[in-house]
Amino acid sequence: MPVRTLSLDSLDDATLQRLMSLNNAAVPAVSEVDQTRLRHLIAQSPIALITTSTADGSPEEITGFCLVMGPEADYDSVNFTWFAQRHERFIYLDRVVVDPAHHGQGLGRALYEEVVTRAQSIMPEAEQFCLEVNLRPRNEQSLAFHDALGFTEVAQQETPYGILVSMMTRPLTAT
Repeated sequence: MPVRTLSLDSLDDATLQRLMSLNNAAVPAVSEVDQTRLRHLIAQSPIALITTSTADGSPEEITGFCLVMGPEADYDSVNFTWFAQRHERFIYLDRVVVDPAHHGQGLGRALYEEVVTRAQSIMPEAEQFCLEVNLRPRNEQSLAFHDALGFTEVAQQETPYGILVSMMTRPLTAT
C-alpha cells in the first residue's frame, strides 16, 4: 500500500475522475466536489497524498487520498477559517477518503503518519494538526479513529449547510 504524492502536474483525467468518485461516494463525511473544485483544493494543498494497491497482477488502483492545507491556503471553508482564526501555525486536514473496500487495512493511519512526516519537513513551524469530524450526521467510525490517534475536541461548530462538526486538534509532534 504505497503512499505517494499527488500533484497537479501529474494529474491525468483518469486520476481526477477516481479521486472525485471516491470523494463523492463519501459524502456527507466530506463535501461533494466537481473537477474544478477538486483541482483548486489540490493546488492549495502542500501535502496531497494518495494510497494505491494492486491485486493479482491487475493495474495499480487508487484506494484513498488526503488533502492537507497550511494557514496561507486560499480556501473558503468555514471549518478551515475557524482554525485559521485561532491558530497561526497549523496544518488542516481538509479531507481524507479511503475506499470502503479497503477499510481496516491501515490506509488511514498510513496517510496520517505520512502527513506528519511531510509536515515536519516542509512546514516545520506548524504546531497543530487540525481537522473536523461530523457530529450531525454522526460519523462514529471517524470519531473513534481520531480519538485513537490522539485528537481531542476543542469546540463544536454548526455549519451554514446544516452539519454539526467537532473541531479537533492534536500537537503535530504526536504520533
